[in-house]
Amino acid sequence: MRIRRFVDRLAAGVCLVCFCSLPVQAGELPHSFPDKNTKYSPFVDLDYPNQVFFGDTHCHTSFSTDAGMLGNKLGPDDAYRFAKGEAVISSNGVQTRLQRPLDFLVVADHAENLGLAPLIEESDPRLMENEWGKTVHDLTKSGKAGDAYAAWGAQVTKKEDPLADIEGLQTSMWQRLTQIAEDHNNPGQFTALIGYEWTSTPSGANLHRNVIFRDDKKKADTISPMSVYDSEDPEDLWQWMSDYEQKSGGRVLAIAHGGNLSNGLMFDDVTFTSREPLDADYAERRSRWEPLYEITQMKGTGETHPMLSPQDEFAGFEIWDKGSFGGAKDPDMIPREYSREAHKRGLAYEASLGANPFKFGVVGSTDTHTSLSSTTEDNFFGKISAVEPTADPIRFQEKITGYLPDPQGRDYTIRHAQAAASGLAAVWARENTREALWDAMARKETFGTTGTRLRVRVFAGFGFEASDLYRSDFAEHGYDHGVPMGGDLNASEKSPKLLVRALRDPDGANLDRVQIIKGWLDASGKTHERVYDVAVSDGRTIGADGRCHEEAGNTVDVEEAIYANSIGAPFLHAFWEDPDFDPKEKAFYYARVMEIPTPRWTTYDAKFFGVERPMDVPASIQERAFTSPIWYNP
Repeated sequence: MRIRRFVDRLAAGVCLVCFCSLPVQAGELPHSFPDKNTKYSPFVDLDYPNQVFFGDTHCHTSFSTDAGMLGNKLGPDDAYRFAKGEAVISSNGVQTRLQRPLDFLVVADHAENLGLAPLIEESDPRLMENEWGKTVHDLTKSGKAGDAYAAWGAQVTKKEDPLADIEGLQTSMWQRLTQIAEDHNNPGQFTALIGYEWTSTPSGANLHRNVIFRDDKKKADTISPMSVYDSEDPEDLWQWMSDYEQKSGGRVLAIAHGGNLSNGLMFDDVTFTSREPLDADYAERRSRWEPLYEITQMKGTGETHPMLSPQDEFAGFEIWDKGSFGGAKDPDMIPREYSREAHKRGLAYEASLGANPFKFGVVGSTDTHTSLSSTTEDNFFGKISAVEPTADPIRFQEKITGYLPDPQGRDYTIRHAQAAASGLAAVWARENTREALWDAMARKETFGTTGTRLRVRVFAGFGFEASDLYRSDFAEHGYDHGVPMGGDLNASEKSPKLLVRALRDPDGANLDRVQIIKGWLDASGKTHERVYDVAVSDGRTIGADGRCHEEAGNTVDVEEAIYANSIGAPFLHAFWEDPDFDPKEKAFYYARVMEIPTPRWTTYDAKFFGVERPMDVPASIQERAFTSPIWYNP
């Protein structure tokens, strides 16, 4: 065998010598080679975002007191494992897993007495030495967790931290949380962004913000989270964020959410504490520190409202408009609660102040308090652990709002059947890392979905043509000659032209239509909006008014909780030019992509458990995606 291998090598060498000794004929090899700096691969220098990553920026675990003291036994480690695709046992003993893993997760536990439930479970000595801490510990251990939770709620309402005298307690729990995030962070595979929730709830109104760090544990540990015990004013939160960046050299942003439960405070016309009219400084700081808004989650969708958008037949999707956690809602509060109206009013503020306080992009997320980021209708684990999947009437009947008496005696009860199996944050980035995802969030290159993983991409510019939709270098061309979602178009006499591509969730429903929503400010200072259908499925037509008035149809079998992808389209795209463009008017544009109807989670539940379906919610819904706007600035 050794002789055979030697002969083979010798023969190969002889062939090489023979080849090298052959004379070179003219034309067989190039006379010259490219410049030594020329790169063969066309992708070496490409740096534009080329992937979309789906995740949840709003997951609560047992470290959140309103989760851990209400039955959630799963900590941050379980939340990350579930998000990464592992099977876990829920707090009520049900084995569950996602159909597909998420790409990233933010465990955004409430800062207010962070980790109180685990401290009680562990009978932490520091807690036992505190009179109030021992009281709630003993109540919980004796089976009176409800009384313990009520005692905690009373302290939060008074803005009095009952554990403030235990030095380093919150810091130690924060560092435990950041360590778990660090353990699960796997750049390129799964991203565990460090974050928490600041839970301002003045008189029960929702002014919550999720605080998201770009940084690792080392930098995040230089602070302890600001809580509502410190302040319930968002401006104080922005100052705390600024102080963090100066102290650590890190980066941080906030995502506001739940404006539909703010009773008119989320997008108010005056500052929170001083009640002074908004000024340029306020507008610049808000836009700087809050580049994103959570447009959809379990507590409803906050894009728009039928009262605000009467010409938009899709405006009433998963609406919660009865009140906040502390009282019923007056109709005049609604214009200051929804993102589309805020975007319109932001144009007017920019015209008068020179800065736009409401220039934000959008994401979706869950606000789950079960540690389980489940967003598909057929796998919805509910708002809190008590309403995990079950035939028990609590699943549909548990009250979410309406516990506190309304001063005027109005009923503002919202029950769990009205909770939405929503939503997801989608981020266009180059790679799945903390830095890349956070940077994309900061520049608003994001979109939110109601739980589906459909993909949508938008570019706007002044030189696009319809044929650009078919380019093999679609994205590269879009970046080179326009701006993506979240971007700005500067003054031009030409009308903006938008390129939109949408692709269905591979495990979900076909697409019904793609729409462009435009908002603008006219010369008199009045704001307007209009919805345009730009691509529709099944051969339907778009009329001269820019709308398709024929529905795609509905294949949902309510009794069997199934549907068919026999209607709709797996892919839709559109080239659209604004037909009503005025170069002197400020405007914004965003895309809304609609799926065909599919069964709502309550319909799946009714079939699976053999219970009566609640009749005050629809049997089927149209899942959708909302992109961050593109702004036109004259």
